[in-house]
Amino acid sequence: MNVLVLNCGSSSIKSQIIETTSAAVLSKVTIERVGRPDAILTAFDTEGRRTRRTLPVKDFEVGLDAALAAHCGDLCDIQAIGHRVVHGGERFTEAALMTPEVVHAIEDLIGLAPLHNPHNLRGFYAASRIMPHARHVAVFDTAFHHTLPPRAFLYGLPYAYYTRDKIRRYGFHGISHRYVSKRCGAAKVITCHLGNGASICAVADGVSVDTSMGFTPLEGLLMGTRSGDLDPSVVLALLSQEDATTQSVENVLNKQSGLLGLSGLSQDMRMLLDARANDSSRAALAIEVFTYRIRKYIGAYWAVLNGADAVVFTGGIGENAAAIRAEACAGLEAFGIEIDPLQNEATLGTEATIHRGRIPVHVIPANEELLIAQDTEQCLASLVH
Repeated sequence: MNVLVLNCGSSSIKSQIIETTSAAVLSKVTIERVGRPDAILTAFDTEGRRTRRTLPVKDFEVGLDAALAAHCGDLCDIQAIGHRVVHGGERFTEAALMTPEVVHAIEDLIGLAPLHNPHNLRGFYAASRIMPHARHVAVFDTAFHHTLPPRAFLYGLPYAYYTRDKIRRYGFHGISHRYVSKRCGAAKVITCHLGNGASICAVADGVSVDTSMGFTPLEGLLMGTRSGDLDPSVVLALLSQEDATTQSVENVLNKQSGLLGLSGLSQDMRMLLDARANDSSRAALAIEVFTYRIRKYIGAYWAVLNGADAVVFTGGIGENAAAIRAEACAGLEAFGIEIDPLQNEATLGTEATIHRGRIPVHVIPANEELLIAQDTEQCLASLVH
């Protein structure tokens, strides 16, 4: 089956056409700066050749039209469209055909993911108008974490806030954590998705049992611009400042904090590593806090799993920043986790093992698009039977 995989963000469209039987990527197109006259379209063909151009893209429908035109082959050959949807709440524990009822339910969840679900839905609205013949399936980022036990997903709030308002840990990056943990194949594995957004997951026998992101993607690790874990009273202190609003505090926590906030330089780890090499103490501090929290969560999830059979790094930083992998694992030798410096330095964006200690440490690039395509095919097959 040929599946068009769509991942729509606030100003971007990422798309691939995948043939599920062979797992072949037939073509790949991304558009950045949606809503601007200088949007950037990048296309890759089956040979990996890249073309890049700018064009005006006023909205998602125009952008999707341009993306589909740039894809190789006959679009009539696309039998289904798989949409990455960030938040499925408690209702959606697996992929779902996007019927009017399901779309309405996703719309109802916008309050839980106001920065993500609206953009995911815009991609669906545009695609359903442009390709009415195709069947649409939602694949949820939160679904992998529906197996969290109450001891892991409940907060220490009055219980009514959970039963009435559904305030609980949901977890995110589930498609990535599911793919790399399955690819790793270990019974007990700690998966580290490190990018501009970052999270860690404890996986036992293919099941998520705890994860660092919570009610929103703000909780957990230090990230590019997100604060990660902090005392809730910090929010109250920020709100008590003169001229502070809920929106301004949310902006601080989500867009001005993390690596950017601590370093005062950038959220880009590559720039921070360069700055540290040039004796920037603030860049060094931001990196130290980032890797310390990773190490702390690995230790916590070691306790959750009662030991681990493997540790996996994925995501843009996890796959490409050897120094971060090394520093995140430094001091974990008592667990049997020790990085091989030569293997680690030689690994850049490719699948590899990088350990010399007792516990395997892997780098596994996450193929979320393939998993979305496969989930889409399986969802449609289950409807037939």
